[in-house]
Amino acid sequence: MKKRDTGPPATAPGERDVLVGFLDYLRTSIAAKADGVPEDEVRAPGVPSGTSLLGLVKHLTAVERYHLLGHEVPDWEATFRAGADETAAEVLAAYAQTGAEANAAVAGWDDLTVPGPRPGRRTAPSRRWTLVHLIEETARHAGHADILREQLDGRTGR
Repeated sequence: MKKRDTGPPATAPGERDVLVGFLDYLRTSIAAKADGVPEDEVRAPGVPSGTSLLGLVKHLTAVERYHLLGHEVPDWEATFRAGADETAAEVLAAYAQTGAEANAAVAGWDDLTVPGPRPGRRTAPSRRWTLVHLIEETARHAGHADILREQLDGRTGR
């Protein structure tokens, strides 16, 4: 019997809660794609560009730190590669921790029209744009993760 995909999340009625609810839903989906994959396979590039499951999680951690927490990112290309000294469990834990810190920061956002915390820019896009962009970015990479995971062991779905 084929397992059904998990549907979209039920969220609170407020705009911020809806946006964070969908972002959390996607975070869970992409982390699940990398969770439990043997260390050598989770790091293995699945396409000629070198993209791996662990690299996607590492990159999304940097994206959230930049857009939601205001951290500098000196080399975006490097964010797609986990260091040899980092385990998959550590990268996944950092992603979960970053999501929790980001959610705590966003919980204090009462006005989504003001600029988000984007370092290195005089004017940053609105907080609303920032949250929608994070949903788009995470969803796009979750699709990549779906394909990479299916290539590894045939697993599909959320």
